[in-house]
Amino acid sequence: MRAISGLWRWRHNPLRRGTDLAEAWLAFTTMLFLLVAAPVAGALAGGAAQDALQRSVRAQHQSRHLVTATVVRRLDASPLDSDPEITVGAEPRHRVLAHWTAPDGTRRSGPVPTHLGDPGPGDRVRIWTDGQGRTAARPLDAATATTHAVLAGIGAALVTAALVEGCRRLIVGSMVRRRYARWDWAWDNAGPDWGRTGTGSQ
Repeated sequence: MRAISGLWRWRHNPLRRGTDLAEAWLAFTTMLFLLVAAPVAGALAGGAAQDALQRSVRAQHQSRHLVTATVVRRLDASPLDSDPEITVGAEPRHRVLAHWTAPDGTRRSGPVPTHLGDPGPGDRVRIWTDGQGRTAARPLDAATATTHAVLAGIGAALVTAALVEGCRRLIVGSMVRRRYARWDWAWDNAGPDWGRTGTGSQ
Protein backbone atom coordinates (compact mmCIF):
# COMPACT_ATOMS: atom_id res chain seq x y z
CA MET A 1 0.00 0.00 0.00
CA ARG A 2 2.87 2.39 0.72
CA ALA A 3 4.24 1.72 -2.77
CA ILE A 4 0.87 2.50 -4.39
CA SER A 5 0.36 5.62 -2.27
CA GLY A 6 3.89 6.73 -3.11
CA LEU A 7 3.19 6.48 -6.82
CA TRP A 8 -0.06 8.40 -6.44
CA ARG A 9 1.54 11.09 -4.26
CA TRP A 10 4.34 11.77 -6.75
CA ARG A 11 2.09 11.46 -9.83
CA HIS A 12 1.41 15.19 -10.31
CA ASN A 13 3.48 16.71 -7.52
CA PRO A 14 5.44 19.70 -8.89
CA LEU A 15 8.17 19.15 -6.29
CA ARG A 16 8.89 15.60 -7.32
CA ARG A 17 12.31 14.62 -8.58
CA GLY A 18 13.02 11.90 -11.07
CA THR A 19 14.54 9.79 -8.32
CA ASP A 20 11.40 10.12 -6.19
CA LEU A 21 9.25 8.63 -8.93
CA ALA A 22 11.89 5.99 -9.68
CA GLU A 23 11.96 4.90 -6.02
CA ALA A 24 8.17 4.72 -5.94
CA TRP A 25 8.11 2.56 -9.09
CA LEU A 26 10.86 0.38 -7.65
CA ALA A 27 8.87 -0.13 -4.45
CA PHE A 28 5.75 -0.99 -6.46
CA THR A 29 7.66 -3.48 -8.64
CA THR A 30 9.21 -5.06 -5.56
CA MET A 31 5.76 -5.46 -4.02
CA LEU A 32 4.52 -7.24 -7.14
CA PHE A 33 7.53 -9.57 -7.10
CA LEU A 34 6.95 -10.34 -3.42
CA LEU A 35 3.28 -11.12 -4.08
CA VAL A 36 3.92 -13.24 -7.17
CA ALA A 37 7.49 -14.51 -7.41
CA ALA A 38 7.90 -15.62 -3.80
CA PRO A 39 4.75 -17.80 -3.70
CA VAL A 40 5.52 -19.25 -7.14
CA ALA A 41 9.08 -20.10 -6.10
CA GLY A 42 7.79 -21.67 -2.90
CA ALA A 43 5.20 -23.74 -4.76
CA LEU A 44 7.71 -24.94 -7.35
CA ALA A 45 10.35 -25.82 -4.75
CA GLY A 46 7.82 -27.49 -2.48
CA GLY A 47 6.36 -29.49 -5.38
CA ALA A 48 9.78 -30.63 -6.54
CA ALA A 49 10.76 -31.59 -3.01
CA GLN A 50 7.47 -33.46 -2.53
CA ASP A 51 7.99 -35.48 -5.72
CA ALA A 52 11.58 -36.35 -4.81
CA LEU A 53 10.77 -37.24 -1.20
CA GLN A 54 7.75 -39.36 -2.10
CA ARG A 55 9.89 -41.28 -4.61
CA SER A 56 12.39 -41.81 -1.82
CA VAL A 57 9.61 -43.01 0.48
CA ARG A 58 8.44 -45.57 -2.08
CA ALA A 59 12.00 -46.72 -2.79
CA GLN A 60 12.80 -47.12 0.90
CA HIS A 61 9.63 -49.07 1.61
CA GLN A 62 10.38 -51.37 -1.32
CA SER A 63 13.99 -51.99 -0.31
CA ARG A 64 13.60 -52.27 3.46
CA HIS A 65 11.86 -55.01 5.37
CA LEU A 66 10.55 -55.34 8.89
CA VAL A 67 11.70 -58.63 10.44
CA THR A 68 11.63 -60.20 13.88
CA ALA A 69 14.95 -60.69 15.66
CA THR A 70 15.62 -62.84 18.72
CA VAL A 71 17.74 -61.37 21.50
CA VAL A 72 20.88 -63.37 22.37
CA ARG A 73 22.27 -61.07 25.04
CA ARG A 74 22.35 -57.45 26.10
CA LEU A 75 25.24 -55.21 25.01
CA ASP A 76 26.78 -52.17 26.62
CA ALA A 77 25.20 -48.88 25.57
CA SER A 78 26.92 -47.05 22.73
CA PRO A 79 26.72 -43.23 22.51
CA LEU A 80 27.13 -43.47 18.73
CA ASP A 81 23.80 -45.21 18.23
CA SER A 82 21.16 -42.74 17.17
CA ASP A 83 17.99 -42.87 15.12
CA PRO A 84 16.77 -39.55 13.70
CA GLU A 85 13.20 -40.83 13.77
CA ILE A 86 13.23 -41.13 17.56
CA THR A 87 11.31 -38.27 19.14
CA VAL A 88 12.59 -36.22 22.03
CA GLY A 89 11.65 -37.74 25.35
CA ALA A 90 11.31 -41.27 23.95
CA GLU A 91 12.08 -44.17 26.26
CA PRO A 92 15.86 -44.82 26.45
CA ARG A 93 16.76 -47.79 24.34
CA HIS A 94 19.30 -50.55 24.70
CA ARG A 95 21.59 -52.41 22.35
CA VAL A 96 21.38 -56.16 22.16
CA LEU A 97 23.04 -58.92 20.20
CA ALA A 98 20.33 -60.67 18.21
CA HIS A 99 19.89 -63.04 15.30
CA TRP A 100 17.27 -62.97 12.58
CA THR A 101 16.37 -64.39 9.19
CA ALA A 102 16.97 -62.11 6.22
CA PRO A 103 14.35 -61.68 3.49
CA ASP A 104 16.47 -63.93 1.24
CA GLY A 105 16.37 -66.69 3.86
CA THR A 106 19.93 -66.37 5.19
CA ARG A 107 20.65 -66.23 8.91
CA ARG A 108 22.03 -62.96 10.24
CA SER A 109 23.22 -61.71 13.62
CA GLY A 110 24.56 -58.50 15.04
CA PRO A 111 23.91 -55.60 17.41
CA VAL A 112 20.49 -54.01 17.14
CA PRO A 113 18.70 -51.28 19.13
CA THR A 114 15.58 -52.03 21.13
CA HIS A 115 13.10 -50.15 23.27
CA LEU A 116 12.57 -53.11 25.58
CA GLY A 117 12.89 -52.00 29.17
CA ASP A 118 14.97 -54.98 30.25
CA PRO A 119 15.87 -57.11 27.23
CA GLY A 120 16.97 -60.67 27.87
CA PRO A 121 17.80 -63.80 25.87
CA GLY A 122 14.85 -65.05 23.85
CA ASP A 123 13.03 -61.72 23.70
CA ARG A 124 11.72 -60.69 20.29
CA VAL A 125 12.31 -57.29 18.71
CA ARG A 126 11.24 -55.87 15.38
CA ILE A 127 14.02 -54.39 13.21
CA TRP A 128 14.37 -52.97 9.73
CA THR A 129 16.75 -54.61 7.27
CA ASP A 130 17.71 -54.21 3.62
CA GLY A 131 17.24 -56.92 1.00
CA GLN A 132 20.40 -58.71 2.15
CA GLY A 133 19.34 -58.78 5.77
CA ARG A 134 21.64 -56.02 7.00
CA THR A 135 20.17 -53.66 9.59
CA ALA A 136 18.85 -50.41 8.15
CA ALA A 137 17.21 -47.25 9.41
CA ARG A 138 13.45 -47.05 9.54
CA PRO A 139 12.12 -45.87 6.14
CA LEU A 140 10.79 -42.37 5.79
CA ASP A 141 7.01 -42.15 6.02
CA ALA A 142 4.83 -40.15 3.64
CA ALA A 143 3.62 -37.67 6.27
CA THR A 144 7.16 -36.76 7.32
CA ALA A 145 8.17 -36.39 3.67
CA THR A 146 5.26 -34.00 3.09
CA THR A 147 6.27 -31.96 6.13
CA HIS A 148 9.81 -31.65 4.80
CA ALA A 149 8.45 -30.62 1.39
CA VAL A 150 6.27 -27.91 2.93
CA LEU A 151 9.24 -26.58 4.90
CA ALA A 152 11.31 -26.56 1.72
CA GLY A 153 8.62 -24.56 -0.08
CA ILE A 154 8.38 -22.05 2.76
CA GLY A 155 12.15 -21.73 2.82
CA ALA A 156 12.30 -21.12 -0.93
CA ALA A 157 9.60 -18.45 -0.70
CA LEU A 158 11.43 -16.69 2.14
CA VAL A 159 14.76 -16.82 0.28
CA THR A 160 13.12 -15.40 -2.85
CA ALA A 161 11.52 -12.60 -0.85
CA ALA A 162 14.85 -11.83 0.83
CA LEU A 163 16.63 -11.70 -2.55
CA VAL A 164 14.00 -9.37 -4.03
CA GLU A 165 14.14 -7.06 -1.03
CA GLY A 166 17.93 -7.18 -1.02
CA CYS A 167 18.03 -6.14 -4.68
CA ARG A 168 15.64 -3.28 -3.94
CA ARG A 169 17.81 -2.05 -1.08
CA LEU A 170 20.95 -2.20 -3.24
CA ILE A 171 19.27 -0.20 -6.02
CA VAL A 172 17.87 2.37 -3.60
CA GLY A 173 21.27 2.69 -1.93
CA SER A 174 22.89 3.34 -5.29
CA MET A 175 20.25 5.94 -6.14
CA VAL A 176 20.74 7.70 -2.81
CA ARG A 177 24.53 7.83 -3.27
CA ARG A 178 24.11 9.31 -6.75
CA ARG A 179 21.66 11.89 -5.35
CA TYR A 180 24.11 12.91 -2.63
CA ALA A 181 26.89 13.14 -5.21
CA ARG A 182 24.77 15.51 -7.30
CA TRP A 183 24.00 17.60 -4.22
CA ASP A 184 27.72 17.84 -3.42
CA TRP A 185 28.42 18.87 -7.00
CA ALA A 186 25.70 21.54 -6.91
CA TRP A 187 26.95 22.84 -3.57
CA ASP A 188 30.53 23.05 -4.82
CA ASN A 189 29.38 24.97 -7.91
CA ALA A 190 27.44 27.43 -5.76
CA GLY A 191 30.71 28.43 -4.09
CA PRO A 192 31.16 30.41 -0.87
CA ASP A 193 28.67 33.10 -1.95
CA TRP A 194 25.70 30.75 -1.59
CA GLY A 195 22.65 32.70 -0.45
CA ARG A 196 24.09 36.18 -0.95
CA THR A 197 21.97 38.66 -2.88
CA GLY A 198 24.92 40.43 -4.40
CA THR A 199 27.78 38.18 -5.28
CA GLY A 200 31.05 40.05 -5.08
CA SER A 201 29.53 42.97 -3.16
CA GLN A 202 31.25 44.51 -0.15
